[in-house]
Amino acid sequence: MEQATGIFCGKSEIKLADDGGSVMIFENQTFDQERALYGLRDATIKDCRFDGEADGESALKEAGRLQVSGCFMNLRYPFWHVTDAKISGTEFTENCRAALWYDKNVTIDDCKFNGIKALRECQDITLKNSSVSSPEFIWKCSNLAVENVEIKESEYPFFEVKNAKISKLKMKGKYSFQYDENVEITDSELDTKDAFWHTKNVTVRDSIVKGEYLGWYSENLTLINCEIIGTQPFCYCKNLVLENCTMENCDLAFERSSVQVKVAGRIDSVKNPLEGKIIADEIGEVIFEKDICDAGKTEIMARISSCKCA
Repeated sequence: MEQATGIFCGKSEIKLADDGGSVMIFENQTFDQERALYGLRDATIKDCRFDGEADGESALKEAGRLQVSGCFMNLRYPFWHVTDAKISGTEFTENCRAALWYDKNVTIDDCKFNGIKALRECQDITLKNSSVSSPEFIWKCSNLAVENVEIKESEYPFFEVKNAKISKLKMKGKYSFQYDENVEITDSELDTKDAFWHTKNVTVRDSIVKGEYLGWYSENLTLINCEIIGTQPFCYCKNLVLENCTMENCDLAFERSSVQVKVAGRIDSVKNPLEGKIIADEIGEVIFEKDICDAGKTEIMARISSCKCA
């Protein structure tokens, strides 16, 4: 349980900043107390360890204007309600759960996240050159920039994210990007089951998207120059667009969806599309169930196809 222990404890050095103000410097120290540096402002924290027998939580809660580098975070909830921070070269262990919550204007570079629920309800976050193994990673965050990040394992990453630009993301997970809005993804490799459910205004370019049941219940989901892999993709979609994509092992696609689809190569099967246009070199099977959909509302063009009406 959190205790009010004052502004901060620990030894520091005072130096003048470029603007004439003072900066507190903590270097090569270990902190294990509850709220060890609570409310700290205008500080550099370098090569420090947040670890020890006291097992204290919330080390830097309510802090701001921080430069954190080369640190080891082995205690819970270190960065809550932090504003204006740069965190680099820092390791967050499995014990460091819920590392960044309710933060604003934070840049994270060259870090390792291994604890559950690492970022939540944060704004104006830049994350780059980092590795992640964190279930429930990045929930309910807005104004997000992600570049050159590897997510080795995660469940429900990027849940309810709004206004994000993501590039060079390599990830393996489940149930990714659910309920997201206004997201752009480029040059990425996404291996993830049940991705993009209930999303709005999401665009994916020049990427590999692999997983079962992709994009269900989405609105204005667009994929351009992408490799799409996996069974039963894009069902119950509104205004789905696929442009110059390929589809591998994609069967029973587009059920009850409004679509504008242009695919190079083969689609294994299409089932009960709602309306729109589907163009491919080959479609293994087109299935229309007369009591479920109106075949006349979807234009299907393929060099080779087999149509089955039930």
